[in-house]
Amino acid sequence: MNIVVSESIRLDESGECSIEHLAELSGLSLDELSDLVESGVIEPVDESAKPASFYLRHVVTAKIARRLRDDFELDRHGVAIALTLLDRIENLERELRARR
Repeated sequence: MNIVVSESIRLDESGECSIEHLAELSGLSLDELSDLVESGVIEPVDESAKPASFYLRHVVTAKIARRLRDDFELDRHGVAIALTLLDRIENLERELRARR
């Protein structure tokens, strides 16, 4: 009998990580993540803190960014635009569900 031990973390606003950890988990480079931060797609917990830390929920965003980059061969700006549009669609769907 094999016993598999795994670790899990909540990808929400209760945990924080560094940009290096985001890069490690997502497969994006630090430059690509920096572009997403500059475009406002990924926001640091505290903009004035150095070094910056990020909520763990951004791991999901960063992984989606990597998939968009790889699957559709998007450049950095294309990834940022696609993520912004996906976020907007999600917000509109949430609004629509709330109105029903």
